[in-house]
Amino acid sequence: MNGLNFSNKYRKDRLALCKLMEIDVLIIGGGITGAGIMFDSCTRGLNTLLIEKKDFASGTSSKSTKLIHGGLRYLKQLEFGLVRETGLERAIAHRNICHLVHPEEMLLPIVKNGSFNKFSASLAISVYDRMAGVPKEHRKKSLTKNETLQKVSLLNKGILKSSIVYSEFRTDDARLTIELIKSSRHKHGEAFNHMEVVDFIYEDQKVCGVVCKDLLTGEREKFRAKYIVSSTGPWVDDLKKIDSPSASENLHLSKGVHIVVSKNKFPIEVSMYFDAFDGRMIFAIPRGSSVYIGTTDTTFKGNKEDLRCDNNDVEYLLTATNNMFPSCNLTVEDIESSWTGLRPLIQKKGKEAKELSRKDEIFISKSGLISIAGGKLTGFRKMAKRIVDMVVEMEEDWKGLSCRTKNLKIHPEPFKNYNEYLKYVDALSLEFSELDKNEIEELCSSFGKKAKDILTTAVTTEDAGSFQEKCIRSQLEYCAEHESIHHPLDFLDRRTGWLFFNIQKVVKYKALILLNLKSIFSLDVESLNSWEIELNNAIDIHALDYLKRTS
Repeated sequence: MNGLNFSNKYRKDRLALCKLMEIDVLIIGGGITGAGIMFDSCTRGLNTLLIEKKDFASGTSSKSTKLIHGGLRYLKQLEFGLVRETGLERAIAHRNICHLVHPEEMLLPIVKNGSFNKFSASLAISVYDRMAGVPKEHRKKSLTKNETLQKVSLLNKGILKSSIVYSEFRTDDARLTIELIKSSRHKHGEAFNHMEVVDFIYEDQKVCGVVCKDLLTGEREKFRAKYIVSSTGPWVDDLKKIDSPSASENLHLSKGVHIVVSKNKFPIEVSMYFDAFDGRMIFAIPRGSSVYIGTTDTTFKGNKEDLRCDNNDVEYLLTATNNMFPSCNLTVEDIESSWTGLRPLIQKKGKEAKELSRKDEIFISKSGLISIAGGKLTGFRKMAKRIVDMVVEMEEDWKGLSCRTKNLKIHPEPFKNYNEYLKYVDALSLEFSELDKNEIEELCSSFGKKAKDILTTAVTTEDAGSFQEKCIRSQLEYCAEHESIHHPLDFLDRRTGWLFFNIQKVVKYKALILLNLKSIFSLDVESLNSWEIELNNAIDIHALDYLKRTS
């Protein structure tokens, strides 16, 4: 929509240019659903604006299990359509942004009195593979008990019977969201974070715009558009109430918690999908030097702005993990970090959170406000297609604008395929040997080919400090200039994930990060102090310090 960099340093100018444009579709909510709608809308040639109250992907879309998967457990609920749709979407996502969607071998232990026996698991995964169009060479493989223990020796030998290995994909949900938004800006789109909708604008009782409060400046902003879409996840009902105080509530919120432990304490190299003790199943996914475990699935009715992992959540995940991997003997002290998110499920009378469908639903109010809720991370592209298809059908001049996202790369400099990505990681590891290969891989997985720009800046800078410190500065500068960060958590949570997977790095370089952000945004001392308090609180919450102090 404009040629300015995607930076809050140019926020005033970007807002001014945006107001000169005739906006076709205005999207409220900068999670994966809103980002997907923006990408679909922009690539059809529609002028599109996205606004987000906090930071992009700051809600549910940075708190998932970070898998692009079809949902094997939904076969048990006979959700065949959902499994087929999301299963097929895995391959599309991998093809279109392969540096962020990685093939992941998943091991399903078959245990005594488990959710699956050997026959039912084999049948379910065979159906799963076929519905998802998995190539024959990547379809399920059955392992004996001994073969399974050779692969994962930590498993409980007393209950293990055999296992099945099948294919999934791992992603970074927040990075996927920001890349969709960045790619949209190269088409017909603009997006602002830290911009809260406080009211709607109407003409002839039809919604035609929004009134926002810019949370960075305190100023009021107004935007008009032909169509308004709310994709605010757990906040969908809240936006519907602003539009119409008598609107019905459609959401059942479910809290999901993940914990992160060191791979030294939980040394597995293959991803696991295993039985808990209550009929549910949970994941254990290796990532770098860590393993993350989750998720819980409990009804939530508290304050959506103050999500916390509690003792019950921790006890559930630790008990389930120690039951399947007894030699690990994990305790709360072993938890390095955690995250807690909300799933916006569509409520059905008499059903618990774990029984509710993950299907998305679309609601249209009397004023014309379009809301979408539910759904899964994997289904973001199809959810977006349904919304934009609906919108273009309402406008006579747009009816020929068909969806293009099935075969469209989600990056300005995409990799042709996954092999090219792997070769790129190897080449950068040789060229920039100052960093460990795992750190190079983390950069490439996060930023794609822009990783080389970040590393080159670190090498050529004359700033003082170690190469590690120069790399951190370079990432900060890149994200401030091209990824619209402002607060420290924008960078540490959504752009890098260090708060989840390298919290020791956050603690070690906290002062460096704060001082560099102060310089980039010309902060005063009061603002810097406020940010430091906010960051310390986030570290406390993610590291579960408040639980460990009482354990």
